[in-house]
Amino acid sequence: MRVRTYEIRDTQEIIELFYNTVHEVNIHDYTKEQVDAWAPINMDFGDWQQRLADKFTYVAEEETKIVGFGQLEANGHIDCFYCHQDFQSKGIGTKILEQIELKARFLGINKLFVEASITAKPFFENKGFIIVIKQEVERRGQKFTNFVMEKIIV
Repeated sequence: MRVRTYEIRDTQEIIELFYNTVHEVNIHDYTKEQVDAWAPINMDFGDWQQRLADKFTYVAEEETKIVGFGQLEANGHIDCFYCHQDFQSKGIGTKILEQIELKARFLGINKLFVEASITAKPFFENKGFIIVIKQEVERRGQKFTNFVMEKIIV
């Protein structure tokens, strides 16, 4: 497995990974209506391509298959952070987070923060993030519980 930066040709596979992860993994902590709002079937390719290109996006791949991705913004915010449903608990997220932390240090960022889902909260806690606040957010008419978490990096 290797972690590399996003390339435009990755877009469709990332969209599919995102959709499948939300619908197969996050469904254990959220309702069908919530996951349908979170990851709708009709996601816009152009919007995703722009979103992935506008941030520091890292892709984990096993041979030629994308098995995870994560994003860092210049202010230290970790945006999308997803691991393929068949590669959960195999160190993929750890490798992506290591790349994000390395990039953050290079950019002089000393604090990372994320809005972690119920599903992702244990992963981030295990990596040294602390909960700042539990919150309820709305997306496409559905309310979701998530956790604002942060980690100071040196």
